[in-house]
Amino acid sequence: MVKYTEMSTSGLLEQFDLVKKEYDAFKKEHLTLDMSRGKPGKDNMDLSEKLFDLVGNDSGFKNVDGIDCRNYGGLDGLTELKNLFAAILGMSPEQIIVGGNSSLNMMFDTVSQGMTHGLGDKPWAKQDGLKFLCPAPGYDRHFAITEYFGFELISVPLHADGPDMDTVEEFVKDEKVKGIWCVPKYSNPEGITYSDETVRRFAALKPAAKDFHIFWDNAYAVHDLGGEGDRLLNIYEECEKAGNPDLPIIFASTSKITFPGAGVAAEAGSPEVVAMLKGRMKFQTIGPDKLNQLRHARMFRSVDDITAHMRSHAEILRPKFQNVLTEFENSLSGLGIARWNNPKGGYFISLYVLPGCAKRTYDLCAAAGLSLTPAGAAFPYGRDPEDSNLRIAPTYPSADEVKQAARVLTAAVKYAALEKLIRDKQ
Repeated sequence: MVKYTEMSTSGLLEQFDLVKKEYDAFKKEHLTLDMSRGKPGKDNMDLSEKLFDLVGNDSGFKNVDGIDCRNYGGLDGLTELKNLFAAILGMSPEQIIVGGNSSLNMMFDTVSQGMTHGLGDKPWAKQDGLKFLCPAPGYDRHFAITEYFGFELISVPLHADGPDMDTVEEFVKDEKVKGIWCVPKYSNPEGITYSDETVRRFAALKPAAKDFHIFWDNAYAVHDLGGEGDRLLNIYEECEKAGNPDLPIIFASTSKITFPGAGVAAEAGSPEVVAMLKGRMKFQTIGPDKLNQLRHARMFRSVDDITAHMRSHAEILRPKFQNVLTEFENSLSGLGIARWNNPKGGYFISLYVLPGCAKRTYDLCAAAGLSLTPAGAAFPYGRDPEDSNLRIAPTYPSADEVKQAARVLTAAVKYAALEKLIRDKQ
């Protein structure tokens, strides 16, 4: 197969005519396809329907401590779920705060606390020139939180083993740098897992700011797609060894395990960090939704229960991912205009198109009825310097819809690339 980048102008024009016919045929179908966000599909959510039967008059409303979960109290969550998240994160139950349905809400709240009351020093709102490190491509909603609070977002290159630690180590010498966002396992959207060396270098950081924290969003801790998944080194244990136990603030949730709108989130850290956060929570709430926590506690009595449940998830998700990857391989491989990752877990595929073509590809997909995450979203301020990256989320549609969506996407990728290559030759 001849690469597009090596074709003559006449060859490119000939290919463009073929691709345009293919693309126009999709437009005539008036499709409505959605690969815009990392949402579980109905088939995944149906796996958790039994949650509705686990709390009620027959099963009772009390947890193992005899707490009536219909009432006030239980500021930091039920014992059962603290034990469960502790097992997932490799920490002690006393270091876990179990909250409501959204870990993103807990992250926002923690940054907000930093602004008003500080996270180890005076309030951030009373400090000038705040900065936050953002490994990119990364999670757009992370970046949006710190942008909302007025931080300068500093992009850090992301490699196959994690963020560029030479860059991180240099930036934390600036006391205005207050933290870094991390999705350490099956990162959003690259699907990479931080290497042991990267985790140890994080743990050994010596930031100039006394209130610097690693925001460690372990969103995909149990989200393997099958076979032997990646192993992530325990950041807290490594921080303890390095004499930096207060450095990480760790987040997780069941959002992509049970129901994204009605899951359970958790936040964890050193005893000192947890005490600080809990000391403020008592003015904020009388307690989380313990009935929802009780449902989850009865459904998942151990990590083994979650592991079995996630195997069922993987059986649904794996064909969807494979449909996208197969279409990429069949339609784009060898053309010299695209590359992509093949993740072992998580929720995304990261697609890199010909530089300068991501926004055009996004627009072409939208015009043909396929919704994607906007081009550039995985970078601070939504600005991809290469205009090359697209985050693909194959989890929400059915497997057949994913196959159709991948065909529309590859046609758009070729269309945009040929347009640019023809233009560059003229």
